[in-house]
Amino acid sequence: MFKKVLIANRGEIALRIIRALREMRIRSVAVYSQADADALHVKFADEAVCIGPASSTLSYLNIPAIISAAEVTGADAIHPGYGFLAENAEFAEVCKRCGFTWIGPQPELMRLMGDKISARAAMVEVGVPVLPGSGELKTQEELLAAADEIGFPIILKASAGGGGRGMKIVYEAKDLVNAWETGRTEAKAAFGNSTMYMERYCEKPRHIEVQVVGDSHGGAMHLGERECSVQRRHQKILEEAPATGLSPELREKFLSAATDATKRLGYEGVGTFEFLLDEDDSFYFMEMNTRLQVEHPVTELVAGVDLVREQIKIAMGERLSWKYRKPRGHSIEIRINAEDSENFAPSPGKITGLNIPGGLGVRVDSHIYEGYVVPPHYDSLLAKLIVHDTDRDAAINRGLRCLDEFVIEGIKTNIAFHKRILNHPEFRVGKVDTGFVARLLAASGR
Repeated sequence: MFKKVLIANRGEIALRIIRALREMRIRSVAVYSQADADALHVKFADEAVCIGPASSTLSYLNIPAIISAAEVTGADAIHPGYGFLAENAEFAEVCKRCGFTWIGPQPELMRLMGDKISARAAMVEVGVPVLPGSGELKTQEELLAAADEIGFPIILKASAGGGGRGMKIVYEAKDLVNAWETGRTEAKAAFGNSTMYMERYCEKPRHIEVQVVGDSHGGAMHLGERECSVQRRHQKILEEAPATGLSPELREKFLSAATDATKRLGYEGVGTFEFLLDEDDSFYFMEMNTRLQVEHPVTELVAGVDLVREQIKIAMGERLSWKYRKPRGHSIEIRINAEDSENFAPSPGKITGLNIPGGLGVRVDSHIYEGYVVPPHYDSLLAKLIVHDTDRDAAINRGLRCLDEFVIEGIKTNIAFHKRILNHPEFRVGKVDTGFVARLLAASGR
């Protein structure tokens, strides 16, 4: 049993981990930047250490400072949360070399799945479907030859990337070279790695992901799937579990593919396989996230399991002690961001008034409070509103009721935009794909 765990993160996910640790009677150590001195994760942790100025490069991404904080507080293990260093294999290796248990998967698997080209190859080896695509594109000749073989439209992707950065969709050969060069420049700036590859582009796919978990004794299982198609510019803004409109046969193919891959990889910890579902019900591997997902609460509510607790228990060497059963009802997670719904510009500042919704089947994961000053230095996520009910329609209605009750004054938020989504006729009947939000905005001239 760990006696003390350091959380290498901030905001709502740091609070989420603190709560799990406290229920397990494990002490917590928070780290914080100077900009987060008044943050709730600092106030609620058993101990807290300042690790640098506001810049994330000098604080939450500062590996030596985080390791020093773990050493001076006598921590046994380090939990990275999500974002920042959560998928940094070097950080995981440093933690282990310095004598701290890493609460996450093996660094070698993090490195394998963090490179999209090697991840594609690994999925082919374990029998998971992948889109027709290429390896690393080093020259214009390789670029043109790959596009000719795959056929247009194609999508160029950064091998080290994610979140849409460096990603370019190309419909005609005349635009290919320029898109490749632009994508390489963006990838180099964002990830320090300009390596690009291509895949056949699906025009109207759904984004379905499968939650998996594996232990160090060869145990592996899934916890069902999530619908993540409601996204803007490749950034998810609303997630559901389970996904709607999947036949039992198709759902079983998704779940079996992810579970088999988890077992064959020997994966230890919590992870997520992300898939594209084409209009003809063909599905293809997109990437694997080797960490806890932002949207993990929807799975927790339908599966009845604490995923953070499971992460910690697996890191302590325990076996999986439960089995996944049929999902219980339906859950929706709504990401409340500090941004202007008119132009999606960030809206930092002081929260002058706050009312958080409650009631049966309502969970709010958040780090904000009245008087809190939202800093301009980090992600704009303020809160995750998670609702659960007996079926999808009831969960949507519960979500709308909660959005009406959710009041955040002093800054702008996207609450009104989420009401538009939940009230939209296509969303109500589950007819969504990754282009849903773009169509919604285009219909209003945006």
